[in-house]
Amino acid sequence: MTAGSALLANLPVAGFVHAVADDTLKIALVGCGGRGAGAADQALSTSGPVRLVAVADVVEEGARVALRNLKEKHGDKADVPLDQQFIGFDGYKKAIGLADVVILATPPGFRAMMFEEAVRQGKHVFAEKPVCVDAAGFHRFLAAAEEAKKKNLKVGIGLQRYHSSGYIENIKRLRDGDIGQIVAMRACWTGGPPWVHEREVLEQQCGRKLTELEYQVRNWVHFVWLSGDHIVEQHVHNLDVINWVKGGPPVKARGIGGRDPGKGKGYGEIFNHHSVEFTYADGSVCQSVCHQQAGCWAEVSEFAVGTKGRSQIDRHWISGPKAWRYREQGTKINPYQQEHDDLFDAIRNNKPYNEAEFGATSSFTAVLGRMATYSGKEITWDQAAASKVETMVKRIDELPYQEAVDLNPPTMPDAEGQYKVAVPGDTFVI
Repeated sequence: MTAGSALLANLPVAGFVHAVADDTLKIALVGCGGRGAGAADQALSTSGPVRLVAVADVVEEGARVALRNLKEKHGDKADVPLDQQFIGFDGYKKAIGLADVVILATPPGFRAMMFEEAVRQGKHVFAEKPVCVDAAGFHRFLAAAEEAKKKNLKVGIGLQRYHSSGYIENIKRLRDGDIGQIVAMRACWTGGPPWVHEREVLEQQCGRKLTELEYQVRNWVHFVWLSGDHIVEQHVHNLDVINWVKGGPPVKARGIGGRDPGKGKGYGEIFNHHSVEFTYADGSVCQSVCHQQAGCWAEVSEFAVGTKGRSQIDRHWISGPKAWRYREQGTKINPYQQEHDDLFDAIRNNKPYNEAEFGATSSFTAVLGRMATYSGKEITWDQAAASKVETMVKRIDELPYQEAVDLNPPTMPDAEGQYKVAVPGDTFVI
């Protein structure tokens, strides 16, 4: 038993299943950015009585804006008193304690730590993807997932394609052999550059200098310890579909990647393009491509090629002897809403529901891809999973906010304000 699972196991199993007299499910939102506010909106739109009772964030303005927008739409269901709005790196523990269901939507680097705490406190969880950014987070999340099963906790993961009827039917047909043996696949998410908040602008808004940790948290997509790089934070959706088709993760990966040399100081340490060849246990290969580059082609898709046909999975069609195209029946389903409907239905009716394991393996598939592109080496799943590299800042959630923000993140800028970027062929990642 790991130290994390031993800690979780110290809490009793009895009483973890939701049970209150009026059947109102109390929700805590941890991470009040756009995706967090969206997830809270969807949770508050599920059937049955629900109420947002607590929020937690490290940016007070973000929490205030999210609550204002949620209250405009949901009224008293989103009326959170001031003493239940927690600001700081340790606020999530207090918010979790007030709820039945916890939405975890902070930058992904915090996900495993916060999921572990939610399970320790016996709460049902909706965790946004990805759920880890390194091997340490992967193992920590899986250990908590096992404890969640023992405590009969329901866990949803923000990989909403599992709740899309088109994907469900298409992948069932692929797994049933409608295109024969699948020999090759392609996963793609390409688009423009991500947002960046200039340090000078942020400091003007705050009216003071920011510490390096504060600056990185406000630009989290650009730092590995927080986002995992865009191959993890964004492309995980497509890699998850490929794992779904194959029934499990790849056994090895090799790749290459990099970034534009002209990127400014605000763009942290991440690459802006990755190309990875993932090999699965049966020898089939998935070519994975993702970039965030202005003026370049943009596409989000998944393909599979078999011995008897092929499929564009994101468009839900199959060619060959068993040609098929998905046709929506009745009202079109919004998978972002459906994933919350399914989770809350499972909670209310005590149905088995735990998406944590495939959420973790798909997230770590993307981490494996990043390891391959950063190093330029071929890396096996087992080698990656045995990595001792842990990126989370130690003690960040144990200290008062003013002390926590003085901690140094794993990557610090040099004298010119530039961050060290991985060099394929030279960078050590394991």
